[in-house]
Amino acid sequence: MCADKSIPVDVTPEQQRVLERIAVQRERLRARRAARQQAQTHGTANTTTSTDGAAQGDLYPPDASFAERLALFTRAHPAVTGAVAAALIAAAGPRRVLRWATVALPWILRLRG
Repeated sequence: MCADKSIPVDVTPEQQRVLERIAVQRERLRARRAARQQAQTHGTANTTTSTDGAAQGDLYPPDASFAERLALFTRAHPAVTGAVAAALIAAAGPRRVLRWATVALPWILRLRG
């Protein structure tokens, strides 16, 4: 599919809104990819030490879903995640946690990628 050649097509307003949302999402993904590459190049994901919320904005994008924010928090705070997991095992019992882990593991692995 060539981006240089455009075929004249009549687009309804609803289709135009969908196309605009797709373009915004693609731009957001490009920006996220560029930020990830820059972080890998510099060796750290967040080098700012300011407390005015700028670092918070870099860690949690404003348009991120709850699952994305949860995954970012989990990566940033592994000790807290481990403590929560230990509390779940203690409260619910190992058999029940193991059963739910088999359901949640594919979802968790999907979030990693």
